Amino acid sequence: MAPLIVVVVLLLFALFAAARSIRVIPQARAGVVERLGRYSRTLEPGLTIVTPFVDRVKPLVDLREQVVNFSPQSVITEDNVVVGIETVLYFTITDPKSATYEIANPLQAIEQLTVTTLRNVIGGLTLEATLTARESVNTELRVVLDEATGKWGIRINRVEIKSVDPPQDIRAAMEKQMRAERDRRAAILTAEGEKQAQILTAEGAKQASVLSAEGAQQAAVLDAEGARQSAILRAEGEAKAIDTVFKAIHEGKPNRELLSYEYLQMLPQLAEGDSNKVFVVPSEFASAFGGIGEALARGAAAAEPPAGPPRVAPPNERPQVPPPA
Repeated sequence: MAPLIVVVVLLLFALFAAARSIRVIPQARAGVVERLGRYSRTLEPGLTIVTPFVDRVKPLVDLREQVVNFSPQSVITEDNVVVGIETVLYFTITDPKSATYEIANPLQAIEQLTVTTLRNVIGGLTLEATLTARESVNTELRVVLDEATGKWGIRINRVEIKSVDPPQDIRAAMEKQMRAERDRRAAILTAEGEKQAQILTAEGAKQASVLSAEGAQQAAVLDAEGARQSAILRAEGEAKAIDTVFKAIHEGKPNRELLSYEYLQMLPQLAEGDSNKVFVVPSEFASAFGGIGEALARGAAAAEPPAGPPRVAPPNERPQVPPPA
């Protein structure tokens, strides 16, 4: 019975020793091995065998990028305004040995270093600069923290200012200032819009006047051209009419009496018009009148027996014709 108990104990001890000697390290993790209290080596991801009861594996170190959110810290700006600034830190452990033995509490050390650096940076800026220059503040914080945490085996990837909370009275004043600035911009935009509208209206009126003048000019040109064409056509028609009358007269072979009669019929038309104040009887009137007289005398001689020789007016005698009223 005793030998069986010894065998069972030895078997259990062997299993326990095997469990202590075989370690599996996950991906993106690292294990620090201490041999008899001193640093021995760093375990990489995978299956690893350590010496039981001699080597001790400390808690695994996470090699992934980690995010830490620090609580708001009261910081005084250059213009003596107390603001609460909340920061977010992104860091990665690059050396498990240094992160294990160089610093006892790395997160607390990073937080305190962030607070002190933030106070130094914000202390040289005004409130408006703090609100608008977050990128420069983030860059300066990252440079300072990365330089300080390099010996701890920690790399600072990014530092972001999450929020900046000024006091309530400062926020009320900022809101009033922002509202006044918006009202000013709205007034400027309204005035600019009215100015542009007036300019466009004046430009439209100018273009309308120019187009109207051009249209009137073109209409006048067309009217003049139409009048010219009408006068040309009228003159051509009158010329054709005169030519037709002239041909008809020559083809009809009129005698002297007919021409004299037609000439006398045209005299009243020549005297028409308001500007004709004085009517001058042409010298041809005597010849025309003489021709008519001869025609009438011949007609009377044919109708009645001749009583004596008819009296013929001399060619140079001009009858007195009253001027037309």
